[in-house]
Amino acid sequence: MADSRVTFEDVVAARELLADVALRTPILHSHVLSGVVGGPVHLKCENLQRSGSFKIRGAYVRIAHLSEEERRRGVVAASAGNHAQGVALGSGLVGAGATVYMPEGAPLPKVAATRSYGAEVIFAGHTVDVALARAREHAERTGAVFIHPFDHPDVIAGQGTIGLEIVEQLPEVGTIVMSLGGGGLAAGVALAAKSLRPGIRIVGVQAEQAAAYPVSLAAGHPVEVEPAVTMADGIAVGRPGELPFELIHYLVDHVVTVSESDISRALVLCLERAKQVVEPAGVAGVAAILAQPQVFEPPVVAVLSGGNIDPLLLAKVLRHGLAAAGRYLTLRVPLSDRPGALAALLTRMAELGANVLDIVHERLGMHPGDVEVQLQLETRGPAHSEEVLGTLRADGYKIVIG
Repeated sequence: MADSRVTFEDVVAARELLADVALRTPILHSHVLSGVVGGPVHLKCENLQRSGSFKIRGAYVRIAHLSEEERRRGVVAASAGNHAQGVALGSGLVGAGATVYMPEGAPLPKVAATRSYGAEVIFAGHTVDVALARAREHAERTGAVFIHPFDHPDVIAGQGTIGLEIVEQLPEVGTIVMSLGGGGLAAGVALAAKSLRPGIRIVGVQAEQAAAYPVSLAAGHPVEVEPAVTMADGIAVGRPGELPFELIHYLVDHVVTVSESDISRALVLCLERAKQVVEPAGVAGVAAILAQPQVFEPPVVAVLSGGNIDPLLLAKVLRHGLAAAGRYLTLRVPLSDRPGALAALLTRMAELGANVLDIVHERLGMHPGDVEVQLQLETRGPAHSEEVLGTLRADGYKIVIG
């Protein structure tokens, strides 16, 4: 393979180490995604893994290889949440203390879960990269062992056990697609899967707002970018890992990016059709299938890499996803300030079958005798939304979308 520091034998050994720690997560067939691609599509449900994501695999393998003296010194890590939980759980299983640096604003459920596994949580900066720097400083200052979220052979080998399971569970798999942040997951899965079946295509998916791999692969080496804010915080990594990059450079066939709307649409689909709760970073593979189905040669397996989502964020993302799918419409309508005007508008909405979720009646800033009504509507899809808008405009209403 591209780098002798991580081998297929390392992945096999990692699976033995994880036998009583990590779950062999199920693969579920998706009828709706199969229709999109034109062939079988399955979901590898790492959102159902212990600690809620695949991260326990790599974290535990790394920690289990520590010496007794290293375990006494404790471990330190940095994470937006999933690696934090993996490190906290893994260190607890071997009896080592853990400190985790997390970005300010990390999802509260992830923070609470990390603490519940026994780790100390310290907030640092607003990105994973800042938290990583602080964690390294902590390691140098205290002697704690730094557990990198993706740039270590043990971590890559642990994540690679997913690739072994996929090939065993679906031997005819043609394409494996998964989220791509620092690269540990994609590197490990590619190494394992292509060692067993060299013809398997591997596709990595990044959020458009934080896509360091396309520019890095074009340059031939890791390039640092400044990640913008993205709902997919778990893959918002500014610079690829050195070791994952080498493996991905040789073994990953394609890297694509997805928009925020793509991600939210995919999250809604997983909830509605697959009955799976998945976080934005974990649903990137499904988002890519919906946005670019021509890229994927079936049978396809999309890795749902994590399910740790803040309920408040879930509510926002669901609304965003419904809007992206044409099922949620926000509009503003100027009205004459006279009795019955608002009632007439709402009656028309009812006749058109649009469900009014929220309404705001505003006089400030309008001409005397006018008001503005802001409506949030639930519709049956894009065609119904267009019907509603077209009819209202034909009735003489001046509609402003958004």
